[in-house]
Amino acid sequence: MLRKFLLGLLLTTFIALPAQNQTNVIAIVGATVIDGTGAAPIKATVIVQGDRIAAVGANVEVPAGARIINAEGQTLLPGLFDLHTHLFNSATGAGTPDWAKHMKTYLYCGVTSIVDLSPYPEMYEPIRRLLKTGIIAGPRVSLAARMTTPGGHGAEGGRGEIHTQEISTPREAIAAVQHVVPYRPDVIKVFSDGWRYGAASDMTSINEDALTAIVEEAHKTGIEVVTHTVTLERAKIAARAGVDAIIHGIGNAEADKELIQLMKAHNTFYAPTLSVYERKDPNNNSPLLKAVLEQSKPESTSALPIAPTAAPANPAQTPQAKRWEKLMHNTAAMKKGGVTFGNGTDAGMPSTYHGWATLHELQLLVAGGLTPLEAITAATGNSAKALKVDNERGTIAAGKLADLVLVEGSPQQNISDIERIKSVFLGGREVDREQLSRDITTPKQTPLPSLKASELIDDFESENGRSRMDTLWLYATDPSHDHSKVIFGRTSRETGNHALSAMAQMSVQARPFVRMNIPLSRAALEPVDVRAFRGVRFDVRGEGAYRLVVPTREVRTAAAYFQAPFQASAKWETVNIDFASLKSEGARAASVWTGEDVLMLSFEIARKAGEVGWLELDNIRFFK
Repeated sequence: MLRKFLLGLLLTTFIALPAQNQTNVIAIVGATVIDGTGAAPIKATVIVQGDRIAAVGANVEVPAGARIINAEGQTLLPGLFDLHTHLFNSATGAGTPDWAKHMKTYLYCGVTSIVDLSPYPEMYEPIRRLLKTGIIAGPRVSLAARMTTPGGHGAEGGRGEIHTQEISTPREAIAAVQHVVPYRPDVIKVFSDGWRYGAASDMTSINEDALTAIVEEAHKTGIEVVTHTVTLERAKIAARAGVDAIIHGIGNAEADKELIQLMKAHNTFYAPTLSVYERKDPNNNSPLLKAVLEQSKPESTSALPIAPTAAPANPAQTPQAKRWEKLMHNTAAMKKGGVTFGNGTDAGMPSTYHGWATLHELQLLVAGGLTPLEAITAATGNSAKALKVDNERGTIAAGKLADLVLVEGSPQQNISDIERIKSVFLGGREVDREQLSRDITTPKQTPLPSLKASELIDDFESENGRSRMDTLWLYATDPSHDHSKVIFGRTSRETGNHALSAMAQMSVQARPFVRMNIPLSRAALEPVDVRAFRGVRFDVRGEGAYRLVVPTREVRTAAAYFQAPFQASAKWETVNIDFASLKSEGARAASVWTGEDVLMLSFEIARKAGEVGWLELDNIRFFK
């Protein structure tokens, strides 16, 4: 807990945001204050000094020289939480998103704390650093490590076990937690339930002993555990295992007394993510949603409306409709039974828009049976408790961080007013929403400074699996659970000389492949400038045809990449690939190579379905 407290202080101290002109002391006067505890709203004055709330009360005296905000007719809330986001997914499903714009969309919508469930541990350091230094503006982000079972949900993306560890036994579970602890994850997400909503074949699910082992080992180091759990029986297993929150709705059956009692006994929070399950309305007339969508361009891959699928002949009988009925029933049943709600959305999934979905979720919780005040409490004080950060945020009280949202109207009476955002404060600093709007609107990507490339990329003499640039080698495969299989790692080329090796068994898919990836920056999040060099040189041994695939930040966002073929034989050879020979391919292929925003070098083995392919690499470097 001390680690989380200190990290919160660092983010508060260093995060740089567009801000209005302001003094060190702010007095918000005349607002109706919803404090996030579930208590009845009161009309009060809130004094903010620095990054903290200094005083709250009906008769609080305004300090001399304070900047006064007249909030008559407005409601002041704690900054909102979203316990289930995927920053690196686009709600449009097109291209690789500009995740920095997604961050800004959360701030624009008054969401000041999120849990991102999409990263892998190598991504933590650059994300935290870019936020801390203010290169990227965003809310407070809790970062998750991901775990599943072999053949379970979460492992079908083709990103390898580095992204989502696969476990079956308690021994593997303990080792998996210990593996990620040095990266300091805030949360562990376990894909505990393989039910595919009655619309596809079920995947595997975790057993109770392994899940309990994850929870016990994680809690030893103060790491919270949340689960993708969507069925009644698996929810009971999750609650018995002691998970901190179930962050999906139970959609296969009606919640019974046993489940409710288990969740209450183990203090398991419930965040049903109704936003991702709701059938999307193509005629949604939400002003805030329209504003967010208007701040998007096709080139930016930010939120864009998706056309609805054709209506089924009997919509009430579809698996989706039956699931929705159960989800809404269980929302009411959990509320009636006294289960504590948090707030989450699964934002980044199709048509589940970053930022706006967080506010929409509150409206769906109210439709499911919560009162407006209960829904707001779920998204503030309760969610802070679920993350064990309630000593610092989630409520409006003296000493807490001044993460605040002013909205016009009375959302405690009319929950749709939650979208009428007037002002947002993060750590006492008022966010410039107009600037955020301009940043999201631009068709250009959020600028990130490029790192300087060094000549030697890797000679594979490191024993810790890291390149000479201190990046982690990793592999990727064709997506799906029946993806290609690979044995990947360092091998001896000769005594005292090592190489990187991959042996691949191709899947039965239409175009199977395996890629050996060497990120040029941590997790390939920051661009690297290679304009000082003419091309890439490497030693190689293999059998047949291969490709060098080079994603760049600009092209990757357009769902494209640069590539060049090469050949290899059983005898070691040196291959030179000039950047001028790279060709652009992909959904929206770009034609111009600049070399200023390269992300990684990816060596692809592609063979016919069922065949075996292999490749060995050494002494990868740029040349002039």
